Amino acid sequence: MGDERLLRRAVPVESFGTPELAALLADMRDTMAHLDGAGLAAPQIGIGLRVVIFGVHANPRYPEVEEVPDTVLINPELAPLSEEIEESWEGCLSVPGMRGWVPRWTRLKYAGFDEHGRRFERSVAGFHARVVQHECDHLDGILYPMRIRDLAKFGFNDALFPGQDLPREE
Repeated sequence: MGDERLLRRAVPVESFGTPELAALLADMRDTMAHLDGAGLAAPQIGIGLRVVIFGVHANPRYPEVEEVPDTVLINPELAPLSEEIEESWEGCLSVPGMRGWVPRWTRLKYAGFDEHGRRFERSVAGFHARVVQHECDHLDGILYPMRIRDLAKFGFNDALFPGQDLPREE
């Protein structure tokens, strides 16, 4: 947080199946895996393109989180499927060591392209919907603290949750 590249609106990807896009996705996958994240947006590694990846699999350390399929989402479009909002704790690889209570749509449809330029769409709910919204916010220069309504519910992990082993950050 503080890097001006995280506050810029990313530009759409225009060419698919290129060596440059493949290299970006490989770097993003390596970074996300190394940091044990649930998702990553290209601006988080300094690349101003509308590219996000995400995925969460069964893990005994996070039994309450449903699986989210490994996904490459390029030039995403999001649309809420209801007006229902849920607040929950979020963290971020770009805001390490902190958590905040963030409102998000509970159900949404997202559409975009995979790395080969094939268009797809999904309707999702719960944690999957939260992860997609969090990552796509990065493409518009929005970090989760900007969405927090009550700053009393924003702080360092060890102060908010003393002695707890927290789930991965988005």
